[in-house]
Amino acid sequence: MRRPSQMVRGLLVRQIQDVFNDRARGEAPVVRSNDALFDRGSEIWRVHGDVTTMMIGGVTALLLQMLHPAALAGVWDHSSFRSDMLGRLRRTARFIAVTTFGERTQAEAAIARVRDVHARISGALDDGTAYRASDPRLLAWVHVCEAMAFLEAWRAFGEPGMTRTAQDRYFAQHARIARALGAAPVPESRAEAEALIESFRPDLRVTGRTRAVARMILDHPPPTLAMLPTQKLVMQAAVEIMPRWARRLHGFARPPFSGPLVRGSAFALAQTVRWAFRSDGARAAGSGRAHVQPGSSMR
Repeated sequence: MRRPSQMVRGLLVRQIQDVFNDRARGEAPVVRSNDALFDRGSEIWRVHGDVTTMMIGGVTALLLQMLHPAALAGVWDHSSFRSDMLGRLRRTARFIAVTTFGERTQAEAAIARVRDVHARISGALDDGTAYRASDPRLLAWVHVCEAMAFLEAWRAFGEPGMTRTAQDRYFAQHARIARALGAAPVPESRAEAEALIESFRPDLRVTGRTRAVARMILDHPPPTLAMLPTQKLVMQAAVEIMPRWARRLHGFARPPFSGPLVRGSAFALAQTVRWAFRSDGARAAGSGRAHVQPGSSMR
């Protein structure tokens, strides 16, 4: 007979996996491969393999990416984001999982599919400025927001003592996917990533559409009522780790003294989820953190 702790662990694992996998369509978590684009033990495996920090970082990435008018327009005009947000996030999370942990051939096929989609997306902003989803610099913005957000979530709630050298290795590894997608320039270190983000700041702005999409993300109903407290904490933590200038641009209010409480609660949540995925129940579902498709972005 399973112990109560095992039952709790199994239920938690199942709930989280169901967020990222549409079981009605036969979707199953991505399994780690010995023939992935990156080696076991690599920085990108550690960062992308943690469920909670990838969920938090994924929301942070979205909130940063939408500050660029062309990135937001591409999603608003050419995707099912508004009508099927969960489906869109699942597809993006699966892309991240496949390109990080999946078989090399699967990863390369996923990259080719995304490039094909990007090649067919173009339009114009309200002021008439043309945009293309395949524009290398626009792809660079999407990538650098994603990489920085995932890393910051991992550092905040997973590995606070991560060295600068390890962070640089993460950016260099993640750059491989960005270049394959056609992004340029692609940062190979934290310093380069920070400089690239700074170079974009004059192009960023918040409009009514930005605020509407931010509300859709932050107020989106959870898949189940049981997930409501967890989802609320994930959203709060995602805003908490944003750069201060980005929070100000969005107009996000930060109640006094809320930061330590949010960070402490999110760290405890991450520890609890890791505990669940180390259990026998998780092993039966596929063994390990990387078997859930975490993260999201405007890819």
